[in-house]
Amino acid sequence: MKKIQIVLTVLCACGIFLFAQNAVSQNYAMKNKKVLVAYFSRTGENYNVGKISKGNTHIIAEMIAEETDGKLFQIEPVNPYPDEYNACVEVAKTEKENKSRPAIKGDVVVEEYDVIYIGYPNWWGDMPMSVYTFIEKHDWQGKTVIPFCTHEGSGLSDTENKIKKACNGAIVLNGLAIRGTTAQKSQEQARKTTIDWLANHSK
Repeated sequence: MKKIQIVLTVLCACGIFLFAQNAVSQNYAMKNKKVLVAYFSRTGENYNVGKISKGNTHIIAEMIAEETDGKLFQIEPVNPYPDEYNACVEVAKTEKENKSRPAIKGDVVVEEYDVIYIGYPNWWGDMPMSVYTFIEKHDWQGKTVIPFCTHEGSGLSDTENKIKKACNGAIVLNGLAIRGTTAQKSQEQARKTTIDWLANHSK
């Protein structure tokens, strides 16, 4: 009986050691990846939060970049969206219906990064069309892509699947959806949610 107990104890200890070693190696692997946080965000009049000087998605993007040591890149259209909320909604709707690809300012070499977080507000159950402009400029083969969005009730909708299709060849992980009101008015809660979500990617 004692021999059996000793064997079980040794096996248990080995299992714990291997589990811990695996967790450490996975965390190490994530920490040594080159990370990009690319995001689209809009200021001006926003639903439920009034007129804002820093966009909802921008706030979450900064939190992710801080936790991952990632480089921030803002996807900005050459022609800004209207400052007034309802006018912006109508432009976004027309762009989606027409599958527009608005010109964007600048670019970043996505191909130099291992992990790319892509952030956006949920507009009409989709990403803003400017995000597609950005995605379609690049080769996503072998990249790890992680979406995140801000919303006021729609969550991610089907944007994870849309990103899988658009970022052909990438591994797309489960995304994060945070309400814009939380990003603006409850930032500690938003930060905790974001950190907990990020932790799941290193497990």
